[in-house]
Amino acid sequence: MKLSLQAEEKGVRIDKYLSEHSELTRSRIQQLIEQGKVLVNGEATKSNYKLCGNEEISVDYEDLSELEVEAQDIPLDIRYEDQDVIVINKPRGMVVHPANGNQSGTLVNALLYHCKDLSGINGVLRPGIVHRIDKDTTGLLIVAKNDQAHLSLSKQLQDKTVNRLYYALVHGTFSHDYGVIDAPIGRDETDRQKMAVTEKNSKPARTHFRVIERFANYTLVECRLETGRTHQIRVHMRYIEHPLVGDEKYGYRKTMKVGGQLLHAHQLEFIHPRTKEKIVVEAPLPDDFTMVLEQLRKERDAS
Repeated sequence: MKLSLQAEEKGVRIDKYLSEHSELTRSRIQQLIEQGKVLVNGEATKSNYKLCGNEEISVDYEDLSELEVEAQDIPLDIRYEDQDVIVINKPRGMVVHPANGNQSGTLVNALLYHCKDLSGINGVLRPGIVHRIDKDTTGLLIVAKNDQAHLSLSKQLQDKTVNRLYYALVHGTFSHDYGVIDAPIGRDETDRQKMAVTEKNSKPARTHFRVIERFANYTLVECRLETGRTHQIRVHMRYIEHPLVGDEKYGYRKTMKVGGQLLHAHQLEFIHPRTKEKIVVEAPLPDDFTMVLEQLRKERDAS
């Protein structure tokens, strides 16, 4: 979609302008802007960009309106569930929600079969989805069963009061036990399918990490997300030259063969939307991750 502005439209926010001149919702437009799919005069922009009145805007998007999301009987590893929330231990290879070209076999398809009700705030394609983890990342994901729970959990994420802990196996060794990576993340300027540490069109990002176990050429670390940017841990660990093992997008070309990046969301801590109690949920490492660690331990102990 391409639009040419008139002078009288000067000063309007770009997300507001596009929502008024297309069939897209404002939230959908903001998602596209964050993904780098809205360009002003050929350059990526931000949602709060105010129009000058003589720009050319292009929007690259897929029409999702015709997609129908089917409930599918797919087994779920449920770690916590009540009338308001459900916490799933997502397996490697499962996409969180449908999109064009990927309309079945997702977590949402499975949730629609299992749950009678899910929050409708994110629309028909992402019912109940408060946050996401990558297709090849394993571990815990919280889903809202109603709008009240969704709003509460979203605010907790925004306020950085949801504690999300991940285990990651990375290349290389550390001389220190703790660290904080404070580096803004935005769309990679040379590859729009990737994120990168950059000052241009980026958002603040902070990842805390501590060493759990050392091996000859690898380290098991625990990462805590202070912010929740796309691919944050993967991008930050690559930035400090300790990319994740098995990460085809951000890792080394020559690495051990595994089914995807060895990154696992092992603990979630949040305040229950209704009872206000602190809820802590944990999930063990998947078998393939455990097997790699066992092999590294054998090699370390034998040397």
